[in-house]
Amino acid sequence: MRKWRSAVVTAAWVAVGTAAGALGAWQLAGADSRGDVAHSRPLDEAAVRRALAKASESPAAPVRPRGGDSTPPRKPTGKPPAPERSTVRFTGGAATVECRADGTVFLVSWSPADGFHIDDDVERGPAAVARLEAEPGDDDERDDLPYEIRCASEGPRAKVTADTDED
Repeated sequence: MRKWRSAVVTAAWVAVGTAAGALGAWQLAGADSRGDVAHSRPLDEAAVRRALAKASESPAAPVRPRGGDSTPPRKPTGKPPAPERSTVRFTGGAATVECRADGTVFLVSWSPADGFHIDDDVERGPAAVARLEAEPGDDDERDDLPYEIRCASEGPRAKVTADTDED
């Protein structure tokens, strides 16, 4: 009796798994025929032309001026431009930095690399220079790495400076 019961339970689980798989395949096949899944088939030339014509009729399509300048003029918003955020990486870790319109730098966040920690006395700005110090986990084996982070024309740059700490 016990073997019969375990065989029935196993058969029921197999049936449920098969039904779930079949239902999933049916759903994918139905969605694919309507073209509303991300992995749809490639478009033929006529379909590409229809899609481009539809997109150009849409009001959300950007208007490009004819002639020399291909970028439309910006409307003044009255707000200063948003600071540009980027990540600067250095031996002791990485920092997310904002380079502001006035040329100052602001450390948004920082994260140590494996085997390092960032000292507590971070000078995050906004200022001409932001400073932080990456300290190796084995404080006695390797030197601390003090960094100055500045915004340059090509983006933020981190530079190791002389360690002025005596500890």
